[in-house]
Amino acid sequence: MFGIVRPCRHVLCKGLYADWMGHLCGLCLALRDEHGHLSRLVTNYDGLLVSVLTEAQSPASTSRREVGPCALRGFKGATVAESEGVRLAASVSLLLAAGKMSDHVADRDGVYARRPVAAGATRLAGRWSSAGTAMAGTLGFDPAPLTAAAGRQAVLERASVQAPAVGGRAPGLPELTSPAEDAVAAAFAHTAVLAGKPHNREALETAGRGFGRLAHLIDAVEDLADDRASGAYNPLVATGTGLDEARRRCDAAHAELRAAVDALDLPRPALTRALLVRETGNAVSRAFAAAGAHGDGRPAGEPGAPPEQRPPGKRDPGGLLSLACTTLSCCTCGLYRPAWDEEHESGCCGRLDCSGCDACSNCGDCCSCCGEDGCCGDGCCCDGCSCDC
Repeated sequence: MFGIVRPCRHVLCKGLYADWMGHLCGLCLALRDEHGHLSRLVTNYDGLLVSVLTEAQSPASTSRREVGPCALRGFKGATVAESEGVRLAASVSLLLAAGKMSDHVADRDGVYARRPVAAGATRLAGRWSSAGTAMAGTLGFDPAPLTAAAGRQAVLERASVQAPAVGGRAPGLPELTSPAEDAVAAAFAHTAVLAGKPHNREALETAGRGFGRLAHLIDAVEDLADDRASGAYNPLVATGTGLDEARRRCDAAHAELRAAVDALDLPRPALTRALLVRETGNAVSRAFAAAGAHGDGRPAGEPGAPPEQRPPGKRDPGGLLSLACTTLSCCTCGLYRPAWDEEHESGCCGRLDCSGCDACSNCGDCCSCCGEDGCCGDGCCCDGCSCDC
């Protein structure tokens, strides 16, 4: 469950990458500390966005704590985020994971068709749902949009398959993406409450809807070939939506997301803009490059076309292999590293600021005023850099 926002270590400047890892590790450890080691299985990149958003709206940096060695960090210690935003991210992650697992059981997907697996998954989903709901209550967050999302999604998907057969009206693509949009909008909006910035709520809801729509569409595009081969449900197939139209909808959602982020009052905007604006754009490009077509008609690699994020031939492993890797992550705090995080191991052109370098995705976007530590003097860099150099 790595999510669509998954920057490699050299796409973000050094300071922003450290902040991002602080939120990611903070989420993982918050899950462990409050709900046990097994709950760390729900750690995902997108869930930590609510932690990032909460800190971005606060004039001061989120509280940090020192933690011990982790395999993902080369068995080094780290400074990780510790705040209500991190706990909200943990609650959201638990609730969404519970809904997703329940949906797999209901659809009898893969190994979930086996009774022992389905029974165990149902118990685990119930445990995660209860834990996420309880944690949400301590934060004043109403989890209803999240807990209802999976059920609403299942009803809409069944209707999109059954309605045409009986002459009824099938839900369109906007209806199919609405549960994800509502769930993310609710989570994003509550960060304004935690940060004491109620005037940000409307823009955060808009940003959440744009992000939720993107996540749903990107997932559909990435799964399209496999779903066609297996006959599994896919919203693009069910609604007769081609890749060009899907790309148009993704670009529109990304533009809506960008505009909403621009409207936010963010004392600390750099990491939020890097993740919610640039990295979501990378996610769109990556999905359509893997699908073999760009909505703008330009092939992958052509000048001006959006860059690919993942190296050719490297895909996120699926099925039992993915489960095994996730389990290793749970037990070791991150032994498994996805393929897209392995590229450019020695750095982008060997330079911390990546100025003028296009070896990794959007590397040239780093502002030229970055210092030796990869950040400007005011602590920000890349998107959101406000220094005058």
